[in-house]
Amino acid sequence: MSADQLHYKSITELSELFRRKELLPSEVTEATLNRIDKLDGGLHGYAVVLAERAMAQARKHDSEIAKGIWRGPLHGVPIGLKDLCYTTFAPTAGGTKIHANFVPSFNATIVDRLERAGAVTLGKLKMTEGAYTSHHPDDQAPLNPWNADYWVGSSSTGSGVATSAGLCYGSIGSDTGGSIRFPSATCGLTGIKPTWGRVSRYGIFPLADSLDHIGPMCRSAADAAAMLGVIAGADANDPTALQAPVPNYLARIGDGVRGLRIGVDRKYTQEGIDPQVVAALLEAERTLVDLGAEIREVRFPSYEKLVSLWIPMCSVETAEAHLKTYPSRKSEYGPDLAQLIEQGRSVSGIEIAAIHHERLKFCGSLAALFGDIDLLLIPTMPVPIPTLAKMSEYGADPNVLLSILRFTAVFDFSGSPTITLPMGVASDRMPLSMQLVGPHLSEGVLARAAHAFQSTTDWHTLRPPIG
Repeated sequence: MSADQLHYKSITELSELFRRKELLPSEVTEATLNRIDKLDGGLHGYAVVLAERAMAQARKHDSEIAKGIWRGPLHGVPIGLKDLCYTTFAPTAGGTKIHANFVPSFNATIVDRLERAGAVTLGKLKMTEGAYTSHHPDDQAPLNPWNADYWVGSSSTGSGVATSAGLCYGSIGSDTGGSIRFPSATCGLTGIKPTWGRVSRYGIFPLADSLDHIGPMCRSAADAAAMLGVIAGADANDPTALQAPVPNYLARIGDGVRGLRIGVDRKYTQEGIDPQVVAALLEAERTLVDLGAEIREVRFPSYEKLVSLWIPMCSVETAEAHLKTYPSRKSEYGPDLAQLIEQGRSVSGIEIAAIHHERLKFCGSLAALFGDIDLLLIPTMPVPIPTLAKMSEYGADPNVLLSILRFTAVFDFSGSPTITLPMGVASDRMPLSMQLVGPHLSEGVLARAAHAFQSTTDWHTLRPPIG
């Protein structure tokens, strides 16, 4: 098999080829490293490439598979880690300059789980500074492989770029206000933001602990399910990790959507939303109905006030997370992250209480909504992917940021699981994206609904126009 045929294989396809001994992990790892060498100088997805270590891992997996040892669907599969995952074998900068040379003394729980499952770690992927909205001014931001003039999302930028461009087969992202979902949307990927606590945050640089979610970014729902099955689960080192047992998400991924009740709020998903997004979402709705799902008209809980409180809430928790280095090393911070921390240091206890109460009300209303439906269908963003020039204009208007967050931030507040996946292309040939949202711990249902959609559509198979 030629290298050109390899780089867009799915994880599930690779896994089967490895298991049947028709392909070696070392062959795939070498081909992927060659592709990184060829393309990443122009895309800037990786912060650190670990070529020698990755090849050593791959050769070890060659030997294991030859002996009949099988660790599961990630055995021998090359992946990338967002650079907020602690690694003893590479620096973990978290997109910052203050931690540029920080090498942790332990691995993040999810790193150990991935490597025990046989994943090959290609390197650490770039991200925005501290996982907030922008890259440090001294850092070269990753470029969207679909079109370098367009936004690549935030903060899991390197994860989006590398996975979309075939520079890894799956990656880890984090999501505090939309940072798995935005780069998945802008790069034509499928990403799962799990239930808060479904995946351990031990050894993960925080942005805002009560909002942070860790999850997979892949090129299909099945691949994301495979990765989630490895990283999810209780963790003695993280008391906030959920104790619920982890199902085999792949075992029932082909069960389809027949009989599933999918909620749609036309006001929430259509008013003030770009017509191209609305048209693609309606077509996705028809596809799900054709597959046997039942559409139910619902009324989404009041969300506007809660969205407006996301920045204050995030700012307080970010300020707490950076107490050891801010303001003592303030000069080494970029302006956007510094501004967020300054805001957080000025928020009062009364304001925090008000945010907490608004959050509780929304969460209760959303839980009640899921008493009548299984999933909710919404866009990922209210507009097609903006250009970088347009995002620069938006930066001066806080109302625009709040508009973009309307379909993402509320589910970080509620801790609800979502799956983001492509649903079409805009007039500029850039991907359009939708989300399915479920009640807590419904990742299996989300994965099979997305897989059913992807089994009858080909939006997730479209690739960026690169070599």
